[in-house]
Amino acid sequence: MLSRLGCSVAFGGRNKEELDKVAAKCKEDRSDAQVLPVQGDLEKDEDIKALLEATIKQFGKLDILVNNAGIVHKGTIETTSLEDFDKVMRINMRAVFYLTSLAVPYLTETQGCIVNVSSVNGMRSFPGVLAYNMSKSAVDQLTRCTALELASKNVRCNSVNPGVIITEIHKRGGMNDEEYSKFLERSKLTHALGRPGHVEEVASVIAFLASSDSSFMTGASLPVDGGRHAMCPR
Repeated sequence: MLSRLGCSVAFGGRNKEELDKVAAKCKEDRSDAQVLPVQGDLEKDEDIKALLEATIKQFGKLDILVNNAGIVHKGTIETTSLEDFDKVMRINMRAVFYLTSLAVPYLTETQGCIVNVSSVNGMRSFPGVLAYNMSKSAVDQLTRCTALELASKNVRCNSVNPGVIITEIHKRGGMNDEEYSKFLERSKLTHALGRPGHVEEVASVIAFLASSDSSFMTGASLPVDGGRHAMCPR
């Protein structure tokens, strides 16, 4: 979506085939699209640094940072191992912190902005995904702290907090096809609007927060969750 709107876009991921698909889609949507796929693993500090360095080398500046990578892992306070806890926190929180800290000098030069992809789980507690909940509440706190600390540099920082969105994250987190189907069906009850969301509905809010249309917003966490954050059991 950002490419379609005219941005030059660098993006990272572990899977070269998937990276190439995204690049091809950008070119399909806009023939003059400027895209830079960078293969790497956000669990590795050197890959995080390489992603930013490749972006600056290719485009010469950075206007917008979207911290979008994330994983979910099933587990409770009784069943979450230290290894699983550390993995979720490394990707969902530590990588966001490190990449953002590296990007600050470049964002300061352009008076750019940061959009973090958090979750409704950062605002509300859901059993069975303890480490994920903790990582996303930490992202929300990072969003607010960064917003306050960079406001004097005219660098804004906001987050989107999606509800259940139809992506691959839940299956990668351990759900089989049957479990995922039931999960999506239950989303009709757990979201006020009666359905799960679609990636475009989150991407459009990210684009809004990355644009001058949100020029007087910083430190905000916007639910994009079909009203799920507002619901309470009765």
